[in-house]
Amino acid sequence: MTALPTLTMDEVAKHNTKEDCWVVLYGKAYDLGKFAKVHPGGAKLIYDCAGKDGTALFDPIHPKDIMDKLLKPALTMGVVDPATIKEEHIAKAEVKEKKAAPKKKAVDKAPDAEIVEFVKPPLAGMLNTFDFESVAREVMEPQAWGYYSSGGDDEITLRDNHMAFQRITMRPRILVNVSEIDMTTSFLGVSSSLPLYFTATALAKLAHADGEVAIVRAAKKAGVPYMLPTLSSYTLDEMLEARQPGQELFSQLYVNPERSRTQEYVEKLEKNGVRALFITVDAPQLGRREKDMRNKFTQQGSDVQGDDEDEGEVDRSQGATRAISSYIDPALNWADVPWFKTITKMKILLKGIQCGEDAVQAYKAGVNGMVLSNHGGRQLDTCRSGIEVLPEVMQALKDADYDPTDFTVFIDGGIRRGADIFKAVALGAAAVGVGRPVLYSLASYGEKGIVRMVHMLQDELQMVMRLSGTPNVASITPNHVITRNLADHIVPLPVDNLVNGTYMPLMPAARL
Repeated sequence: MTALPTLTMDEVAKHNTKEDCWVVLYGKAYDLGKFAKVHPGGAKLIYDCAGKDGTALFDPIHPKDIMDKLLKPALTMGVVDPATIKEEHIAKAEVKEKKAAPKKKAVDKAPDAEIVEFVKPPLAGMLNTFDFESVAREVMEPQAWGYYSSGGDDEITLRDNHMAFQRITMRPRILVNVSEIDMTTSFLGVSSSLPLYFTATALAKLAHADGEVAIVRAAKKAGVPYMLPTLSSYTLDEMLEARQPGQELFSQLYVNPERSRTQEYVEKLEKNGVRALFITVDAPQLGRREKDMRNKFTQQGSDVQGDDEDEGEVDRSQGATRAISSYIDPALNWADVPWFKTITKMKILLKGIQCGEDAVQAYKAGVNGMVLSNHGGRQLDTCRSGIEVLPEVMQALKDADYDPTDFTVFIDGGIRRGADIFKAVALGAAAVGVGRPVLYSLASYGEKGIVRMVHMLQDELQMVMRLSGTPNVASITPNHVITRNLADHIVPLPVDNLVNGTYMPLMPAARL
C-alpha cells in the first residue's frame, strides 16, 4: 500500500469550499466534497468543517475508522502533521441553548394541564421489552429516536414483525417433568444461555455514550453472542478490546463497492477470532424511513431550501438512514459468494433471506446458514416477517435434502417476548436475533439495562417452556405450536395495548 503524504494544516486550509472540501478527522485529511451531499447530518455540517479539523464534532457518534471503511482510498489525501494544527484550525460546535429535560403531559388531565418533567422509572420497574422502549422514547434525542424507531414507508412490516408472532398459537403438552428447565443451546459452535443473540445495529452511540462497547460487555454478562456491526460508533479495535476472556463474537458485513476495503475488513475480523460473518443481502439500497427523514428535514430549517436551490440534485431531507447507500454495493449477487469463501475461513451466512427459493440457493451455494430477516421492517414495506417466512423455508430446505448440521437457520425482527423465541425455535430456527430491544434498554439504563432485558426474556422463556411441557430446547418441536393463521394477516386479535402505547404513528407534515 502506498504511503500517504504528510500535509500541513495550512495546506489543508486552502481546500475550504463546497467544491473543494477537505476535512481533517483523527489526523487524516479527506476529500469530503461528494460525501457531504449524502451526509446523514446534512451537508452544512461538512461544509462548516471545510479546511478544518472536524474531529471534535465527528467523534461523539462516529468511530475513528468509519471513513476508511466507507471512502475510496483515493479520497484520503494524507496524514496531517499535528504540530501544524492551531486553535483556529479546529472546527467548533455552534453554541445552542441547553436542552430542557424531557417533558410529558400528566395522564388523564385536560389538554391545558400542567406539563410535568419525565421521571425515569427504576430499572427494577422494567417488566418487559416494551417498558424499555417507552423509556427510551422519552430520554433519547429526537433524531436518534427517529433513526432507531423508523421503518420503511407506511411501516406495515415494522409493526407486523411482532404481530405475526401473535398469529401463532400455543399447543402445550401436560404431565411432563418440567422441574428443571434448560434454556442453554449452541449455534455456529458458540454456546448461549438461551436461543438468542444480539444482532448488528448501527451507530449505538446514538443510544448511549458507551455504544457498542457496552453491548459487548452486556453480551458477555448475559451469556449470548453479539454480532458486531459494520457501521458502528466505535472502531472494530475498540469493540474487540472490550471482549472478555472466552467471549465469542459474530460480525455483520455491508459489502463495499471497493472490494479491497471489504477484504481488508474481513481479514481483520478473522485474524481477531470472530467466529462467523453475516453478509447483509437485503440492502442494495436503504429504504425510505420517513420518521427519520421527517426529523432530519424539520431540524435543518430554512437551510434546506437554500441548499436545494444551489444544488438541486441533492435532497437534504433523506435522514440518517440513506446516507450510506452510496457505500453499499448494489451489484452484489450470487456470483460473488464464491469470492467470499476464498478470502475467509470464517463461517459465512447470508442475512436477509425472505423466501424458500433463495434459502435453497443459499444452501446450494455452500454457505453455512442464513438469517430470515426484513431488516427490522426498514427496507421493503409489506414484505413478510421472518417468522412467517420460516415454515416455507424449512419445508423448501427439507425438499432439497439439506443437512441441518451444515446449515443453520436464524430469524430476526419483532422478537419482544420469551414466547416469540419459543415459537421461532419450534418452527426450526436455531436462535433469534434481537436489535431494537438492545438499543432501547441501552438508551434507558446503559449496560445494566441490556442485561436486565435478557434476564426478563429468560424468565419469560422459562415459564413458556415449563407450561408447554418442554424441559429443554431440543424438546421444542413444531407440534407445540399452531401456524394455521400465520399467513392470513386478517385474524382478529385483542388490542395489543403495549404496542399501541409505545408505537409512535407516522404524521403528515401539516400535523407536526
